[in-house]
Amino acid sequence: MTATLPKASKSPISLLLGLGLGSIVLLIVLIYSVTLGARDIPLPTILASFTTFDNSFDHLVIQTVRLPRSLIALSVGAALAVSGALMQGLTRNPLAETGILGIEAGGALAVVMSLFLFGSSSLTVYAGVAFLGAAIAAILVYLLGTLGRGGATPLNLTVAGAALSALISSITTAILIVSQRTFEEIRFWLAGSLAGRDFDLFLQVLPFLGAGLLIAFLLGRQITTISLGEEVATSLGQQTLWIKGLTAISIVLLAGSSVAIAGPIGFVGLVVPHMVRFFIKTDYRWILPYSAVLGAILLLVSDIAARVLLKPQELPVGVMTAIVGAPFFVYLAKTKVKK
Repeated sequence: MTATLPKASKSPISLLLGLGLGSIVLLIVLIYSVTLGARDIPLPTILASFTTFDNSFDHLVIQTVRLPRSLIALSVGAALAVSGALMQGLTRNPLAETGILGIEAGGALAVVMSLFLFGSSSLTVYAGVAFLGAAIAAILVYLLGTLGRGGATPLNLTVAGAALSALISSITTAILIVSQRTFEEIRFWLAGSLAGRDFDLFLQVLPFLGAGLLIAFLLGRQITTISLGEEVATSLGQQTLWIKGLTAISIVLLAGSSVAIAGPIGFVGLVVPHMVRFFIKTDYRWILPYSAVLGAILLLVSDIAARVLLKPQELPVGVMTAIVGAPFFVYLAKTKVKK
């Protein structure tokens, strides 16, 4: 019997309408994020900074501080959610996520080691070493997962990722203890933060983020097939090795970019794809764009909460996502992981 792809649980029109509605919600949250800050700036002034920019203090605050931060939150949230969806589809592991499987920790360690060994450097260098660290961590997790009984099962990959994350975090902590300078320069970034980011940083990382998202969206149909099993994908004539390679490149680009620009922010890539699958089930042609929109909304809302809960102080956004994601991780571990 010939294998076929599952039909979408909803009509394309309703899926497009849902995506449009999500985009409208995202725009509203983005605008609200831009209005928040230590200084109260009226909405007409905010709008005027886009139409009649005059170099005034309020306009500079909007254009150089608040807007870049909000756009970075949007982009990183989308990247983390899409990378999580790709990992879950590729490995058929409900707990797969760049933070849980050690990929973000690998990128963070690479940045910390670069700062420790060579001192302050350009943001481009940090982005490059973050990509390298993320790629090495991904390879190590997969190799360690294949050593377990039964090969690279979801449980083996999760255990391997947790073990590698613990090891990498220990090395990172050791470096920070030894080097007070490195700790002072990077401590807030390590908790996952969007504070102090500007357009220069955003523009340097944007091509990598864009490339990762483009590859992911182009692979939607193939990820749907491979998520149903290796045998199904092969019977449909899919070149699984090439698909896995391209997917891995997309994941590394997305995770490396996110770590380089905002530090390790966990659980977005875990929570969002499961929320999306509650409505869309298995079709990654829709899961991926929906994850991008919902991930952007989630990180923007988390950043807003991080700014207002202890105002005028603010929390790292990684703390807020952990508050939401940690209980969800425990729930998934108990109900969905199979040996």
